[in-house]
Amino acid sequence: MLDHITETTLLLDEKKCRQNIAMMTEKAARNNVRLRPHFKTHQSAQVGEWFREAGTEAITVSSLKMARYFVMHGWKDIMVAIPVNIRDMALVNELASKIKLHLVAVNIETVQALAEQLKHPVNLWLKIDTGYRRTGILPHSHEELDAIVALLEQSDNLKFTGVLAHDGHTYKQTDAEAIRTIHHTTVFLLNLVRDRYKVRFPELQVSIGDTPSCSILQTITGVDEIRPGNYVFYDLTQQHIGSCSFEQIAVCMACPVIAKHPERNEIIVHGGSVHFSKDSLVGADGSLIFGRVVELTENGWSEPLEGIEVVSLSQEHGTIRASKGLFERYKIGDLMGILPIHSCLTADVMGSYTTLEGKRLEHLSGIGQQGQPV
Repeated sequence: MLDHITETTLLLDEKKCRQNIAMMTEKAARNNVRLRPHFKTHQSAQVGEWFREAGTEAITVSSLKMARYFVMHGWKDIMVAIPVNIRDMALVNELASKIKLHLVAVNIETVQALAEQLKHPVNLWLKIDTGYRRTGILPHSHEELDAIVALLEQSDNLKFTGVLAHDGHTYKQTDAEAIRTIHHTTVFLLNLVRDRYKVRFPELQVSIGDTPSCSILQTITGVDEIRPGNYVFYDLTQQHIGSCSFEQIAVCMACPVIAKHPERNEIIVHGGSVHFSKDSLVGADGSLIFGRVVELTENGWSEPLEGIEVVSLSQEHGTIRASKGLFERYKIGDLMGILPIHSCLTADVMGSYTTLEGKRLEHLSGIGQQGQPV
């Protein structure tokens, strides 16, 4: 399969991917919580089928466009986890007419617009800011919450379904206990909000979603639903956090070597920010790392090699600094395997996957308006 690769290619190990899916599916079942995986990481109809085969029925997406894509592929219970874009109410109504649609709001203006313009019932979740400080209603903003809930009570098409949060600040941790503390704080705060309204809405649910806490914790209580997404592939960031091992990372870039510079032991590959994005990690010496080099094989790839790493990215070029021995191992025209820092963004900019068996899988970003590859 490697002999047929002519350009920068995102490889996907289906076996590892299915193992990651099975791991989280089992954990959710063991803890008696609903698993609503976030599909923004893979954005692929074919990968989505692997979830369906594992028993997944409800999913999360990050845009209305992504929701429409997965509706086209038979998914009937979808949460759009970003706050509703009220400028696209026509698509909201189109989706609501076809599926069980879950929407998220963080302000009364959005709820008012939905109440006035919805033509079909939707499930409405309030996003609570439990510490991430990206967006959401603060859990103690009782006046704001009360006003929104009162409006929900008056609407025929808005069903107040629950409260949710995304603990994005777990991604800044490398200590498992710190991640547990963030998780338990979020669960406590979400339940405070639920308790405030549970007499009027006895079926209110709590939903959380972040791969670090859902990966590290073995026991999950106080929630009805979890929404991790990155775990389907994992990446170097998740390994750095402690969410996974190198062996669980299910995607790898294959980049052609296009230049070598022995005077500085640097190898140039065709693989830049338009392929990886520009996410980075801080190395042990304080320098930025944009990827880790692995040895490609017909059956996958090795763990990261020591003494060689991606030290910079420009638009199309990747610069790899290597020890003398590893520098001499590669020649012009070889393929270098590179594990991505952030698999979600890497997949999004690449727009497709190639499995280890040579099969091409689609990605939403590589699909045109008429559903054809671009």
